[in-house]
Amino acid sequence: MTTVAFIGLGNMGAPMAANLLRNGFGVRVFDLVPTAVSALAEQGAEPCPSAIAAAQDAAVVISMLPEGRHAKALYLGDEKGAGLITQLSHDTLLIDCSTIDSDSAKAIAAAADARGMAFVDAPVSGGTAGAIAGTLTFICGGSESAVARAKPVLQAMGRNIFHAGPAGSGQIAKICNNMLLGVLMAGTCEALSLGIDNGLDPAVLSDIIKASSGGNWTLEKYNPCPGVMVGVPASNGYQGGFMVDLMVKDLGLATQAALSSRSATPMGALARNLFVHHAKQGHGREDFSSLFSQYRPKSN
Repeated sequence: MTTVAFIGLGNMGAPMAANLLRNGFGVRVFDLVPTAVSALAEQGAEPCPSAIAAAQDAAVVISMLPEGRHAKALYLGDEKGAGLITQLSHDTLLIDCSTIDSDSAKAIAAAADARGMAFVDAPVSGGTAGAIAGTLTFICGGSESAVARAKPVLQAMGRNIFHAGPAGSGQIAKICNNMLLGVLMAGTCEALSLGIDNGLDPAVLSDIIKASSGGNWTLEKYNPCPGVMVGVPASNGYQGGFMVDLMVKDLGLATQAALSSRSATPMGALARNLFVHHAKQGHGREDFSSLFSQYRPKSN
């Protein structure tokens, strides 16, 4: 039985670790939130008091953390202590599933390579629903051999596994995807609101656009108008799903990448401004489809 250390048990990490358990992996878990650890322990995971305790003697380490600085602190160390790369066997496979900046992923990969360790940046797409169902898409950066080693583990948590290129490529591909997602959601909110303002039923309009040239993923899977689609955050008070604050973070990463490569991303920049404005109005912890409310009359 392959032993996996899973670091970071948030909305995505917890169900991902649970799927590893269901697929027969031995799973050690650590999170800064004790209740997150205990919840996985009840499902059969081994609770650990620290990241290093979880990772020692594990064949694979998987991390799912908020930002690049957290991933770098975990693997490279900081003022609080040494990083995992200096503490583990050279045979340990390191997989970071966080969505972070490409430069941080490259720095971790370089440090791992210097120690003879394999590292894969493997950010995910599919949201919390995909994490629960085990249908995530993993977008991998790293060497061919490292990605090949990671594949059996990732298959226990996802349906699609892509190798985007060398270290850091997974992160670039992910932020390209999420930038487009932000643009599509903003445009979909705008179009549906325009239709409502002119007397159209949003459900009927959604069906028309889905079957026409404006069709897109947000309409097919994640309609932002309340009451149009069941089982999506818009029909649950915009709770659950992918938070506005996380979309703001990812659009910021896209902006950083655009500046580094001198790429023109005017629609991405506009989408970022819209979501930042929405977050500053107190919607940061709501699902990103709540941007729709920006276009609707406010109730007294």
